[in-house]
Amino acid sequence: MSNDLTQHIDYELLTDLYELTMAQGFWQCGKQNEQACFTMYFRENPFSGGYTVACGMAQLADVIESFRFTPDDIEYLSSLPAPAGGALFDAGFLEYLADMRLTVDVDAVAEGTIVFPNEPLVRVTGSIMECQILETALLNCVNFQSLIATKAARVCVAAGSPVAEFGLRRAQGTGGVWASRAAVVGGCASTSNLLAGKLFHIPVSGTHAHSWVMSFPSELEAFRAWAAHFPHNCVLLIDTYDVAQGLENAITVGLEMRERGEALLGVRIDSGDLAWLAKRCRARLDEVGLNDCGIILSNDLDEHTIASIRAQGAIVSGWGVGTKLATAFDQPTLGGVYKLSATREAPDMPWVDHLKVSESVTKLTFPGVLDVRRYYHDDGKLAGDMVFEENQPVNDEERIIDPADELRQKKLAGKRFETLLRPLSRAGNVVLADTLRDALAAQTRAREGLAQLDESQKRMLNPHSYPVGLESGLFYRRRDLAVHLRGLD
Repeated sequence: MSNDLTQHIDYELLTDLYELTMAQGFWQCGKQNEQACFTMYFRENPFSGGYTVACGMAQLADVIESFRFTPDDIEYLSSLPAPAGGALFDAGFLEYLADMRLTVDVDAVAEGTIVFPNEPLVRVTGSIMECQILETALLNCVNFQSLIATKAARVCVAAGSPVAEFGLRRAQGTGGVWASRAAVVGGCASTSNLLAGKLFHIPVSGTHAHSWVMSFPSELEAFRAWAAHFPHNCVLLIDTYDVAQGLENAITVGLEMRERGEALLGVRIDSGDLAWLAKRCRARLDEVGLNDCGIILSNDLDEHTIASIRAQGAIVSGWGVGTKLATAFDQPTLGGVYKLSATREAPDMPWVDHLKVSESVTKLTFPGVLDVRRYYHDDGKLAGDMVFEENQPVNDEERIIDPADELRQKKLAGKRFETLLRPLSRAGNVVLADTLRDALAAQTRAREGLAQLDESQKRMLNPHSYPVGLESGLFYRRRDLAVHLRGLD
């Protein structure tokens, strides 16, 4: 069942205009019932990294469940003028939209799955018009949330201790709600975002800001008041005025709490030289016997800053990461694409491969009805991924070929494998299991997937590339089709 946020979004109009002008063109040409297969994938891992965490499929399920053109939608579309005069949309086509219900089949990788360039994340089959109409909303969901989930995974791998996401104030509008969920999928222990917590059943966390301290006559009084009212959630922010004095005031309160049978959970530092301050605070807390009081750091953190702080020997029990996580600060988009890969005249007819041939070899698309096989070594580590055409036999050697370099090949025969695409909808009805819509289950999936990567594939700088290739028969069919379309055969 869709969440409450769905009712506030007209997903059918969360699209680019050309999706509907093309849909009208298909309708006017009598092609609206022609069958098509579209595949969504991306070409490069974000953040110059070695992996991506898939996310956004739960919202895509919401899109499909709630997709329906309302009378208000139709009225708005009917008001749009064509550039050369007259109405942009045909009245008969708008009547068709008003009665249209999605009948597409959607298959997707489960949220939290570790994925790589050039392999399908989502496959949509059905009428070409419906497949086309879904493009923009699908890409909006999966591109953004996969980007945030990947950033979160990188931050959490670097942190080594719990990370709280609190970037809503800096996020791009209400997209911050889905960003918070994606951050948890990627590994964050909690979010400050209460709406995300309510809608997606994810943990929330938070204590106080500098304004709490500033509203009292003294810092010590502010800390004592907080401890009195929140004895089971007492983390004190110690850098409002001076960290050294703030720490001493926190120690006073922490020792008073101990006398009452309570505990100061931690102190947070939000400015200054975080590594140096954390080390000094840890030493002082241990000196007075508050060994169980943790140190939490925040202030424009990302995976690189966190890795540097830890490399300097700081012992940190938790991290607050906001702006650079919720906004994917150093890369604005994943860049996933959605390409037509096959068509057929009717459901009982054979598929015909389609290929976009570009001046750039990196933009040569992949033909057919595609899926992914993931192979495993005997120790459970990932061995390689094969993109294959599900209506064609796989070669006996189960050989994969890098789509950009025929000389890079790998045999995978004999290894255990699983296919990655799972049903999300059938005939327009969402069949995504509840466990596949659960953010915390997706978080577990991401954590387990990261553990299956080699450490060299997770490093921040120049990660080792994971082997992904086309099944050899698909590779050569693609090459032959490109030659034919270029008129070189």
